[in-house]
Amino acid sequence: MNEQLINAINRRTFLKGSSYSVGSAALAYLLSHETQAASKWKGVLDEKLHFAPKAKRVIHLCMAGGPSHLETLDHKPGLARLNGKPMPESFTKGQQLAQLQGSRNKLKCLGPQHEFKPYGECGRLMSSAFPHIGSIADDIAVINSMSTEQINHDPAHTFMNTGSVIPGRPSMGSWLLYGLGADTDELPGFVVMTSSGGGQDQPIAARQWHSGFLPSRFQGVKFNSKGDPVHYVNNPAGVSRDNQGDLLNTINGLNNLLGQRQNDPEIATRIAQYEMAFKMQASVPDLVDVSKEPKHVFDLYGAKPGDGSFASNCLVARRLAERGVRFIQLYHRGWDHHGNVKGAINTVAGHIDKATAALVKDLKERGLLEDTLIIWGGEFGRTPMAQGSGRDHHIQAFSVWMAGAGIKGGASWGETDELGYAVAKDHVSVHDLHATMLKQLGINHERLTYRFQGLDFRLTGVEKARVVEEVLA
Repeated sequence: MNEQLINAINRRTFLKGSSYSVGSAALAYLLSHETQAASKWKGVLDEKLHFAPKAKRVIHLCMAGGPSHLETLDHKPGLARLNGKPMPESFTKGQQLAQLQGSRNKLKCLGPQHEFKPYGECGRLMSSAFPHIGSIADDIAVINSMSTEQINHDPAHTFMNTGSVIPGRPSMGSWLLYGLGADTDELPGFVVMTSSGGGQDQPIAARQWHSGFLPSRFQGVKFNSKGDPVHYVNNPAGVSRDNQGDLLNTINGLNNLLGQRQNDPEIATRIAQYEMAFKMQASVPDLVDVSKEPKHVFDLYGAKPGDGSFASNCLVARRLAERGVRFIQLYHRGWDHHGNVKGAINTVAGHIDKATAALVKDLKERGLLEDTLIIWGGEFGRTPMAQGSGRDHHIQAFSVWMAGAGIKGGASWGETDELGYAVAKDHVSVHDLHATMLKQLGINHERLTYRFQGLDFRLTGVEKARVVEEVLA
């Protein structure tokens, strides 16, 4: 604790400035706070959105590790014809590679390891390893012309999440809370869950859902996939909810007194977070109690309650969406396929394919898909060149898909070259993806800014970004 803060709350200062008891301070705070509660979680845009919003919330299905576009969404028969043959130098000369950097003279093409089939009325060609995602082909819009700037996992995740390679910037979920506020005061507005299985599990740092230089009340809250979703969600033995409420009132009264003396937004955050924690003790157990879900829902997702799987997380994501959570991020760690990409794709498909499609179908059946934006994809793609029996990291091209909330189902946008190495047509950047997401939420990406250290920052950075109108209905 710094000296200034100690001086501000020492005994003499407290007694001199307080003519009433701690109890009355808490009461005064709570009475005034009731009138502020409705606006506490409003965003800076409030009701001044730039466009008519299509989406109220976002579910980001983050396939951590770098899914191979060549085994998922980007059909490349030309690569199949060159399987085992040298990679033409014209593709790779002067290009940044990851672990294949020292093997330029030995690079060989690795053909797609899974057959592509047409799915849906749109006839989209997709990997046969993901038949359930294929079953929602008419609900999703695929972008096959993404690229990114970072070739290693952690900085690539940072760029995808924050629009910057510099750590310490706000994540996209934090930007949404800052702009739009929360739709619930019983749960955090930004929730993160993780799962793993299917390949090498790259670590995911908590800074990927951090609020950066925004006030910390906008950062994501990570729920555990197993056990209690939040630590200490239950009171210890001998502590009743009334006892907990009395303690909260007293602490918040003290914090309110401190806030009157210190021009520190984090004090307001502290008050709000204590209150949120108190409310979560009631709301979270109900959230994760899936015992009342019918059997056909568990069968749809392939979920087993409490097993920590991606399927169970998807079911919880639907329940979070129903309860007004603004940004839901599900990481599945298992896509880093440097070896045995064929078998690994089969394995990871067993973890995510059925549940992903189930989430879209379930939201659609409940009328939630029309105002829920789903984004599916990873931090980068994989090379068309072989790394043994696998593929290396690749930044020149990868694929994502979007669904719901005004997305044109069955649409495709962008193309890569005949080998899937680089974007050949209609390039889409990470900033373009962010701009498109914000547009569906009613936000002009150039006008959602935050002044920090004399500069106006935004999620889409300073370079020109465009909304991918071609995938919007």
